[in-house]
Amino acid sequence: MTVTTRILTGTALTAALPEVARLRMQVFRDWPYLYDGDAEYEEEYLQAYQSPGAVIVVAEDSGRIVGASTGAPMQDHAADFAATFAGRPERLSQIFYCAESVLLPEYRGHGIGHVFFDAREAHAVGLGARFSAFCSVIRPDDHPARPPDYRTLDGFWRKRGYAPVEGAVARFAWKDLGHDHETEKQLQFWMKEL
Repeated sequence: MTVTTRILTGTALTAALPEVARLRMQVFRDWPYLYDGDAEYEEEYLQAYQSPGAVIVVAEDSGRIVGASTGAPMQDHAADFAATFAGRPERLSQIFYCAESVLLPEYRGHGIGHVFFDAREAHAVGLGARFSAFCSVIRPDDHPARPPDYRTLDGFWRKRGYAPVEGAVARFAWKDLGHDHETEKQLQFWMKEL
């Protein structure tokens, strides 16, 4: 396996959005997201990455994108996410949102997740951000779709210096597998100082 990573901004980022959409729809079908995505939803959602401060870090194997990690200034991302920080001491202009990381299963466990975070955090520092944040979906432990061998990424995130932000729970809707309409989900924010 020979995986290389590249940092994309501007027109290179825009050109990669269809591949990022494809990966999101594929990887997020699995637990815990159970995302039943479609191209129309993806096109609308990925508009946040037209921000001048946006970045995508891609992992490629022989020129094929096998993973992607997105980020943008929090104030340029979904209003639902930014609203979660209302009343907090951190200003939105100080927070960089490390959005999704999607990686095909056969490429996991080789350090690519660290590369994704390192690159996005360095990009955030370059933009003058003081904090890096992301969120993870909250699902009940007894959810019928939860695989019996599922392990959360909490330990990985904590080793990178992130911690849950008390009371910072966003609400965002998407369509779950097996459902015919979108339902609202709760997402816990994690953050660290850069």
